[in-house]
Amino acid sequence: MPLSGAPPVAVAPATRSARAGHIAFLASDARLAQDSRARLVARYGDCPPDAAEIAVSLGGDGFMLETLHRFLGSRTPVYGMNCGSVGFLMNSFDEDNLPDRLARAQLAELHPLRMRATTTRGEVVEAVALNEVALLRELRQAAKIRITVDGRVRLAELACDGVLVSTPAGSTAYNLSAHGPIVPLSANLLPLTPISAFRPRRWRGALLPSTAEVLFEVLESDKRPVAAVADFTEVRDVLSVHVREDRALAAQVLFDPDQGLSERIIAEQFTV
Repeated sequence: MPLSGAPPVAVAPATRSARAGHIAFLASDARLAQDSRARLVARYGDCPPDAAEIAVSLGGDGFMLETLHRFLGSRTPVYGMNCGSVGFLMNSFDEDNLPDRLARAQLAELHPLRMRATTTRGEVVEAVALNEVALLRELRQAAKIRITVDGRVRLAELACDGVLVSTPAGSTAYNLSAHGPIVPLSANLLPLTPISAFRPRRWRGALLPSTAEVLFEVLESDKRPVAAVADFTEVRDVLSVHVREDRALAAQVLFDPDQGLSERIIAEQFTV
């Protein structure tokens, strides 16, 4: 994620204002999240998202990711409260003393990956991902993909169900399910992980420097079509996909003291 030698995440106690009436409450469609939002708005007021000092996301990790994308590139920090089934990015839900809780929260600044995908029709689609960029086979046959890193071919042909590049923040998501390594935020590394690799069968992926630029080229694209997915953006029938970290964009995420993202990622490595 960051340039070599630079920390990928700025973590510090917040000194921001968290005044009632200056908080935007956003909720998923789930009934629990909607009911929670109604109570919080009645208690603390509500502010339009574009004018808010802080955004509070109510739901699970999926809605939190949507909220972070919405505020990506702004300086508005997002504080998640869990009203869903998964809450790795979320804080516990509590209606009491919310302005004080927000004022004491710790800030994590995350940089996304930028995907530039070229389709077999010649279309070019760009998107950003805070979790991962994944290439996935579309049909029953395995995909065949050439992998180039910083202009050098590292794997001439990977036969697989897919392959992904993850951010450290996203290394506990799809990357972990694909048996990729969990990466601490301070590691300056990006996991490159195959999904059900067939050939070379023993290849388990690689850890790349956060400055790396990765090019995936789809081989036999007519016979073995591949889709590329960057968080919520899916592009079908890709011919090539270029992935790099985008340091020009950042998501501001808030966590309760002693429950920051770095600690959660470390703790996840000891979960059995």
